[in-house]
Parts: sequence; structure tokens; C-alpha cells
Amino acid sequence: MRRLPALKSIQCFEAASRLGSFAAAAEELLVTPSAVSHQIRALEREVGLPLFHRIHRSIVLTDAGRRYAEQVAEAFGIIEAATHSIDRTGKADILTIHSVPSFATQWLMPRLSRYSALHPDVDVRLNASVDRVDLAAGEADFAIRYGTVFPASGVEVIPFPEETIVVLCAPGLAGGEKPLRVPEDLRDHTLIFSEVNLVSWRDWLDRMGVRGIATDRGPRFDRSFMAISAAVDGIGVGLESRLLIQRELETGRLVLPFGMMGPRLVCHHLLFLRSKAHIPKIKAFREWLAAELAGAVM
Repeated sequence: MRRLPALKSIQCFEAASRLGSFAAAAEELLVTPSAVSHQIRALEREVGLPLFHRIHRSIVLTDAGRRYAEQVAEAFGIIEAATHSIDRTGKADILTIHSVPSFATQWLMPRLSRYSALHPDVDVRLNASVDRVDLAAGEADFAIRYGTVFPASGVEVIPFPEETIVVLCAPGLAGGEKPLRVPEDLRDHTLIFSEVNLVSWRDWLDRMGVRGIATDRGPRFDRSFMAISAAVDGIGVGLESRLLIQRELETGRLVLPFGMMGPRLVCHHLLFLRSKAHIPKIKAFREWLAAELAGAVM
């Protein structure tokens, strides 16, 4: 248990040391000078040292009192700054989501306005990084991870629905001089590589039973959102999760030359502390995310 003097005594001491007068401190705190004097004497008994020299009707801090006043003033400043910080953020709760960059950019960000419309009392903070986040330390409320997950103790892991890994390209490439109608047509096109993807071009071609297509040349990216952007620009043909390219398909910037042909697998997971599962903002986001994913073409 913390051993702290009474807050009222600390307030009286801080005001008196700052204003140099018990009377001035009493006026500021809306109490009587005798009440201020009583509180400071109680504080002096608590710390075991005199904090003021009483000289006739004036007061002067002792050396110990001066050092104590400096530290108390600093502590009051910290409290005041913290209070102002709360005022600036208003009454809104903050939901912090830490996500792998491509999912954050391609899928989550375009939908956050829907979540905010349903939950106007919650502000969303979205951090995008491949770095691991410590949920137990309060660094985030949720983590959205890609690939295999080994959760820490007390962390709940919910897998996303299976995603289809599809071939994609700009419409001008699919219907150009060398159209893409069957997977064998890929031999006439540049392949775009997402180096961290769970399914590589070689994996996809082997599953489709396609032989004779080189997979050792082509532009390479370590983030799916960059590979998707390269495909939109017509640089080549990409291989990505159908979930991540919904906007580009809806706007016609990308097409699926072979339709939904491709393997299906769980790519992403949602992580959160089991102990926080029933906190309203945690429960609401989980339910909203599940509904959004259920309505998405995977």
C-alpha cells in the first residue's frame, strides 16, 4: 500500500510554497488561512521536518521544504498535463489494431468508415507493421497476423475464413495481343512475385498441373500491396489472395483471367487477450470483423 500524505495537505503546501503566503493559498483554495496552516502542520508531522520558517506574519521555505516544493510542483505539473491530454482526446474510447501492412492497406482501411459509423464513440488507431506486438503489455487491443501463428500465453487466436489464391492482372493485359485464357498462356507474360506469400508461383503452377513455365525471373516485392499495385500498372501477372484485391476488381483495375481457380487456405489470424474478450470495444470489433469477412468474396 502506498504511504502518501493527505492530498489536501499536499494541495495546501503546494499553493503556499508557490504563492508565499498562507492567506493567498487559502484564497486560491477557498478555505480559511487557519485551515491551510492546520493542513501544513499535519504534513510537517507526517514528513518529520519543518517545511516553512514562520517569521512574524510571513513564511519562508526551509531547505527541505524548498526541495520538497520543487518535486511536488513537478508532480502537479505531470497530473495537470495528463488531465489536459484526457481533455484533448475527449470522451471517446480508443481501439488500437496492429495489422500486417497489406491487409491493413488493401482490406481493413477501406472499411473502417463502416465501423466508425456503427461505433461513433470509439476512435480507431491502426498500426501497420510486420513487427510482433505485445498484447499483454497493452501495445494493441488486436493483432492481425499473416501465416503461421504461435501465440503467447493468454492470447486467443481466431483464424480468418479460407482465402483463394488467384491469378490477377490488368484488363489490358488479359485481353491484349497475348490473351490469358488458360494457365499455359502465362509463359508469354511476366510473373510478379510476392516473396512472403504462403503460395508461390511454383506451388500454384504445380497444383494446376502446368509445366514448362520459368519462375526464376520477374519483379519481386516483399509486400502484397506493392505487388498488387504493380499488377494494376500492367507490369505483369500477379498471384495474390482474392480477399486483398476486392477494390481493384470492383473498379475494374484488375481482372481474374482464370476466375477463382486456385488453392484455398487460411492466411490471416486475429489475436487478442482472452482476459479482455468481453470488454465492449473488443467484443464489438470482433463481431463487426466477423460479419465483414462473412460477406467478403474469399
